[in-house]
Amino acid sequence: MYPNELANQELLQVDLSAPDNSELDRGSSLLKEAVWFFVGLPLLRCSLIPFSGFRSWLLRLFGARIGKGVYSKPGLRVKFPWYLEVGDYSWLGEDLWIDNLAQVTIGPHVCLSQGVYLCTGNHDWSLTNMKLFRRPIVCERGSWVGARAVVCPGVVIGEGAIVTVGSIAAKSVPPYEIHAGNPAAFIRRRILKPLAS
Repeated sequence: MYPNELANQELLQVDLSAPDNSELDRGSSLLKEAVWFFVGLPLLRCSLIPFSGFRSWLLRLFGARIGKGVYSKPGLRVKFPWYLEVGDYSWLGEDLWIDNLAQVTIGPHVCLSQGVYLCTGNHDWSLTNMKLFRRPIVCERGSWVGARAVVCPGVVIGEGAIVTVGSIAAKSVPPYEIHAGNPAAFIRRRILKPLAS
């Protein structure tokens, strides 16, 4: 660090007493959000209700667009259902957390494994008040995010792409590429094989 930058840095300090959440758009009324938080979300997460169809119905009731044949496990957590779209025959794993302050679009035939975290909001750490920002996430057709992986704001997981177990996708993954690690990086192409006859 140069001397002038260091001197300037010493004058500035992180100050979280006045956070800037001006970019946050909750997308619905406070009443709807409260009913979701106190009634809808506990029912969605409940391990005593094993039925995917019930979870799809509940999400639709609160504004999500859920395709046919979607399979979801108990423990699913969704911040704002009205910012969620899930395509046909996708799999939503146990304890998947869709932290969607912005739109999350999950295409058809997508697999999001157990414990995956989709994070649409973050903070600009270069500003003293760490201003909140939010960006959409897209998981395109046939993509797979492995268990305990994290997908960061603004990331697109391309068609047929894979983010491996425990990886952190901080940037978009091109179609049919497999990315692993922290941050997730290309390891090889995904080659699909036809089913044996």
